[in-house]
Amino acid sequence: MDWQEISGNWVLVPPRPTAIVHFLGGAFVAAAPQVTYRALLEFLAEQGYVVVATPFVNTFDHEAIARQVARAFEQTLNYLQNRVLKRRYLPIYGVGHSMGCKLHLLIGSILQQERAGNVFVSFNNFPARRSIPFFEQFSQFSSAFDVEFTPSPLETFRLIERHYLVQRNLLIQFTADDIDQTGSLMEVMLRRFPDLTTLHTLKGNHLTPLGQDLKWQTGSAFTPLDAIGQFMRQEVFRDFNHLKRTMLLWMNPLASM
Repeated sequence: MDWQEISGNWVLVPPRPTAIVHFLGGAFVAAAPQVTYRALLEFLAEQGYVVVATPFVNTFDHEAIARQVARAFEQTLNYLQNRVLKRRYLPIYGVGHSMGCKLHLLIGSILQQERAGNVFVSFNNFPARRSIPFFEQFSQFSSAFDVEFTPSPLETFRLIERHYLVQRNLLIQFTADDIDQTGSLMEVMLRRFPDLTTLHTLKGNHLTPLGQDLKWQTGSAFTPLDAIGQFMRQEVFRDFNHLKRTMLLWMNPLASM
């Protein structure tokens, strides 16, 4: 399988697709998801999922970004259904990491888009002051920096609780993730769809979904430091593989790895 660009999205189409994944990444790594999330997305394609990864650049207007990525996805979906899938119906899952979770939540709250379910990994909904590096320092010198994301964190939760339409949801948080807000999202989702919302807490951190390999070059002699490096590499892959297995089994309970 090779990556192809369709209507601004990066797409993988397996030989015998069984479902479609619309992927949205985190704020500072979402501009090139086919690179930053390559391991995770190619794994999903190997399991039979058409992957449509929509890049975006973060701004303060998150609702506008949500509408933009939704339009881009629909354009690519229309192309795939006409040229590749031949109008064959496949269920669609939204998968988001960090800010990508918020965008899928907004799409599910303000737009009428069909989803078989959504997967939210390391949900983040912090205000601008905490999300943007050096924002606090700049805002001290100019009122022009006294701004907030649209919708704000509080407005986002209100939208979800009142209007979010996707009933089946998987929430994933990691034990060593100090910027995760999945617990707050879980409270809201349980009020919205208590019987169809699932939470998993896995080992890992906020960067685990990127699944990047740790290159550890040993010297001529194997040292205790080399042993620590190899142990860290094994731990990273163990956490990443657990994430992949958790996502896959939720989307397809009959799947095996």
